[in-house]
Amino acid sequence: MGQLNRRKFICYSTLALGSGIVAACANNQPTTSSGAGSAAGNGQLDKVNYGTNWFAQAEHGGFYQAVAAGIYRAHGLDVTIQMGGPQVNGTQLLMGGAVDFFMGYGSDAIKAIAEGIPKVTVAAIFQKDPQVLLVHPGTGRDSLEKLKGAPILISAAANTTFWPFLKSKYGFTDDQKRPYNFNVGPFLVDKTLVQQGYLSSEPFEIKQEGGFEPVAFLLADYGYRPYSTTIETRKDLVEKQPDLVQRFVDASIKGWYSYFQDPALGNELIKKANPEMTDAQLAYSLEKMKQYGIVVSGDAEKLGIGAMTDDRWKVFFDSMVAASVYQPNTNYKEAYTLQFVNKGVQAYQA
Repeated sequence: MGQLNRRKFICYSTLALGSGIVAACANNQPTTSSGAGSAAGNGQLDKVNYGTNWFAQAEHGGFYQAVAAGIYRAHGLDVTIQMGGPQVNGTQLLMGGAVDFFMGYGSDAIKAIAEGIPKVTVAAIFQKDPQVLLVHPGTGRDSLEKLKGAPILISAAANTTFWPFLKSKYGFTDDQKRPYNFNVGPFLVDKTLVQQGYLSSEPFEIKQEGGFEPVAFLLADYGYRPYSTTIETRKDLVEKQPDLVQRFVDASIKGWYSYFQDPALGNELIKKANPEMTDAQLAYSLEKMKQYGIVVSGDAEKLGIGAMTDDRWKVFFDSMVAASVYQPNTNYKEAYTLQFVNKGVQAYQA
């Protein structure tokens, strides 16, 4: 994972002060652009800014691939990827106009509607959220139910995402919570600890630093099923420039198919954006995404990468209402549109 420099930290700590500062911060972020060496300079391409939610990694591979392989340019787009990090507030960047699209999350999309924020999800790259709980091997904790009562390291964001689900469905309690600061050190030295993680990231780091493979419980396989690594944008962009939205969605999806076929081009750009990223980590992450069907599974097997359905959104919404995260009268259907996805696998591979 890349490190936040002081300038970046100061920039993001002032996001709440207004859209002008938001735009200034975004302009000082590390970027990757499809315009370099292309026809962007002659005005033929539409400029688009896409913000990611974390440092460049394989989990963003399809977007970087679409830049590197010229897929965005082929769709008439000059796309700049703004790399994110732990202090990034994507909704503020999006609403402030610093980015045109952002790498979102299904749970946050519904929360935004409840708060009256006019953004909408137009595609869901991850059919399974890679969120996991990790435990030490050989401790007898071989099921999610057996984690009740154990100290669990979770981030602040978990309090409005998977933690209420675990409390509602599996009986976890708040006295189990411990703060997780994206550092596996405490977990490595304390076998009693459980910690959150990303299927394709923390297990690799733990194996490299601790010399053992942790037991991973993929929450998507236990009923926690939000769409993840989504593409979200402002509602006014969908209404006023649907062709632009469609081209960005199509090109991004094609970028993911290309990345899964041969990730070399995308990986080179990822390493340029995030020099701390290694070939070993990239290979591990890609392998796990394929192995667990993070991107290609369920509806995406027939409808194509990026697929979403009304039924899937409803099931997730109902589960979070049961966990007291959302009010039952929230109009969750405003959080997404199926207008730009579900064309079928062949349409994206043509």
